[in-house]
Amino acid sequence: MASFVSLVTSNQNPTPFAVYDLDTHFQYDANSMVTFVKRKLGDDIISVELTSKQIWACFEEATLEYSKFINEHMAESYMHSALGAATGSLTSANGLLVGPNGLEGKLPRESFDIFIRKAEAYANEAGVGGSIDHFSGSIALERGRQDYSLKEELKTIESGSGKEISVYNQMGLGEYVGDNFLYYDDIPNDPDDPNYELKAKRKQKTKPRIFQVFHFSPQAAYRFFDTTSAVNYLNNQFAFESFTPETVFYVLPVFEDVLRAGQLDISNRIRRSNYSYEIQGGNIRIYPRPTQENPGRLFLRLGFPLNPFDPDVADEKINGVSNISNLPYGNIMYANMNSIARHWIREYTLALCRELVGLIRSKFSSIPIPGSDLQMNGSDLVSSGREDQEKLKTQLKEMLEKVTMSKILENQNNQADQLTNLLKKIPIPNGPIITG
Repeated sequence: MASFVSLVTSNQNPTPFAVYDLDTHFQYDANSMVTFVKRKLGDDIISVELTSKQIWACFEEATLEYSKFINEHMAESYMHSALGAATGSLTSANGLLVGPNGLEGKLPRESFDIFIRKAEAYANEAGVGGSIDHFSGSIALERGRQDYSLKEELKTIESGSGKEISVYNQMGLGEYVGDNFLYYDDIPNDPDDPNYELKAKRKQKTKPRIFQVFHFSPQAAYRFFDTTSAVNYLNNQFAFESFTPETVFYVLPVFEDVLRAGQLDISNRIRRSNYSYEIQGGNIRIYPRPTQENPGRLFLRLGFPLNPFDPDVADEKINGVSNISNLPYGNIMYANMNSIARHWIREYTLALCRELVGLIRSKFSSIPIPGSDLQMNGSDLVSSGREDQEKLKTQLKEMLEKVTMSKILENQNNQADQLTNLLKKIPIPNGPIITG
């Protein structure tokens, strides 16, 4: 019988996938595994119909099975910290392309990045952060006019030139041809255009969203307190209402201010023309109708809805770990496995070999011999081997469930409670009092 090492040296793969062929610990145990399996299956009494390569194949399968369970356990405990991380190298220890690996067996630092990332969606909507670029512009209001075109009249100042341009030009939705602003959607595609890729990308953008319109009534607190005082006026304008020296509201209960502010807001909405607006398509209508001779400008803040795969802020984590299939967990090398793992692998290899022998013997229910028939026990070996495999898998799963991070913390908490209860029952002798 050729040894495992000699086959590897002569470039003959002893195992089907050659995952562990270069692992010296695996090589050392491979020949011993052949002896172990054959003796356990009765080779000294009756020949076991297995070749060394068949046993080594079962040995490799058992090691891969154990590695899979360990990686699943690590994914269950630390998946939230690994999401978005680099998927790892595609090359294993023996140079074979087997998929992302390189971080198996490592203990990652805890990270709440995925939860902060999820919260960004709410920050986007609330306008207090997120991954969306915001643009701002204004519309020159006219007395007695309520309806305005966002496309034609929403302007901003171009950096450098100081020229007034369309906000949609700043957002990259189009460009000026002479004095006319044209959307890229309205410009024919020209592959020779140096900005062809930019224009094609902007054509994929959807309609901009209005995030905030700066059109609202004065704060209720400003109307409630002495608006004729110059000091109080400045305090209100700079949001310093709580520090004004000419009012005494700070000695009142807080709910008093809240109720009065609510009363004034409701009064404004019912008895007066309320400040509001409507956006329909590319137009905006403001309420109430401007009545001043020079009503000023209406400011808006807008941007594109978030594209989850192409946000405005570059994010390489989109190409990182997204699920269990691209976690950078490769096959755990046999050399890195301890005695607990190796004993399980031996038992599982034996169960696989028992099933394999049973399948071989099941081809013939009996073999004729002089004067009788030799009955084969193939079906018994198959069922026994499969039962042993299920038992070993169940034992390993139950053991791993006991050492998940949540279970470890739960056990630590129980131990701390038990220790506290124990210490309560230990009398403490009187001793000298130590004071600071």
